[in-house]
Amino acid sequence: MNKKVPMRQCVGCGEMKPKKEMMRVVKTAEGSIVLDVTGKMNGRGAYLCQTMECLKKAGKNKGIERSLKRAIAAEVYDNLEKEFVKD
Repeated sequence: MNKKVPMRQCVGCGEMKPKKEMMRVVKTAEGSIVLDVTGKMNGRGAYLCQTMECLKKAGKNKGIERSLKRAIAAEVYDNLEKEFVKD
């Protein structure tokens, strides 16, 4: 029997993709916004395709802010961009 692949929607482009192919941005209990590399961190998550394009789109359309239910400062986006590039 085939195992069901968990799908997630990118908050940038809106495409549905397998969870393993996505990057997860998490709002932790302390309220900080971080990139979840493991995909297992506690907190509310938003998923993005692994492209800079989707991160920029999510910034423009406030997709991450909507998913995490809070406003996000510009420097948080800058930090995410830096972390994004590393991977």
